[in-house]
Amino acid sequence: MADLKLTGVGKTYAGAVEVLKHIDLDIKTGELIVFVGPSGCGKSTLLRMIAGLEQITDGTLEIGGTVMNDVPPSQRGIAMVFQSYALYPHMTVRDNMSFALKIAKKPQAEIDAAVDKAANILQLTEYLDRLPKALSGGQRQRVAIGRAIVRDPQVYLFDEPLSNLDAALRVATRIEIARLKESMPDSTMIYVTHDQVEAMTLADKIVVLADKGIAQVGSPLELYERPDNEFVAQFIGSPAMNLLPGKIVETGALTKVALANGGVATADVATTEAQLGLEVNVGVRPEDFEISSGEAAVDGIVDFVEALGEVTLLYFVADEGQDPVIAKLPGIHADVRGRSIRLCTQPSKVQIFHQGRSLRVK
Repeated sequence: MADLKLTGVGKTYAGAVEVLKHIDLDIKTGELIVFVGPSGCGKSTLLRMIAGLEQITDGTLEIGGTVMNDVPPSQRGIAMVFQSYALYPHMTVRDNMSFALKIAKKPQAEIDAAVDKAANILQLTEYLDRLPKALSGGQRQRVAIGRAIVRDPQVYLFDEPLSNLDAALRVATRIEIARLKESMPDSTMIYVTHDQVEAMTLADKIVVLADKGIAQVGSPLELYERPDNEFVAQFIGSPAMNLLPGKIVETGALTKVALANGGVATADVATTEAQLGLEVNVGVRPEDFEISSGEAAVDGIVDFVEALGEVTLLYFVADEGQDPVIAKLPGIHADVRGRSIRLCTQPSKVQIFHQGRSLRVK
């Protein structure tokens, strides 16, 4: 079993610089967990603490029920795949993949079987006798992953493994990692990335890190559809969720908000009479807007257009000091710049936040 548990984990450098605090997280055997968050939020630091490459200042780390705080990295049953491939350039693919097993003095027959199995999973069999310089970036990354697989660890750690690849290779290698996970359903994987597509497509659960702690944990769709707070709402999704200031004017099973821009938004968020008049932010994702003659959430002038082919991004004039409102509409709408357009949305697509927290969260 490779259950992993973090309890009250924190990290402080030089006794003064606090990077992470109060990290509580349960990761079950077979899960693929993705850490995301802004630069400097501690994603890689947390991963390195799990690996044993950074000391845990506070709290405990358990793997399979055993506290690992003071256990050396080599004895934690963990394999790590780094951003850089870290392959030995003078060794063949086979030698790179088998190196750790040779150092551990495993029998040659066991080493050969492990390498052949990993190479078959990663479609590297025909490259086993090549040097890294003869491989593409995607193939080199697969070799680095294969080097982890042969060790048969309890937990796999991936630290932004695709960030050095170009766009096409990222897609191909992302699919390879997804297939790898399917082929090893009992393996626990923790994956750090700044790429939302990787997070949304690979993760069983996403851990959003911010402000030295965890902002929210949930499945990709939970975070997308039901963010707990404004940070997660705007961090997950591209372009970011629009936040429109307003005031609650009707309460009940459906809540109506009069927006500062003159529009009106209705949300299927339950509120009470005590919340009448509450100043809130209404959240609407750009892709949840539609052009309609109904009750407007936004009724304004298109200031800028980005025609991307399959979708078009419309930027609406915003009040001074506010970000523009963005709508993401299917198809091509290249001729609407300067026109007045009414945007509406469905109540089920509307979020309401008060003091940064979702009113859905009790």
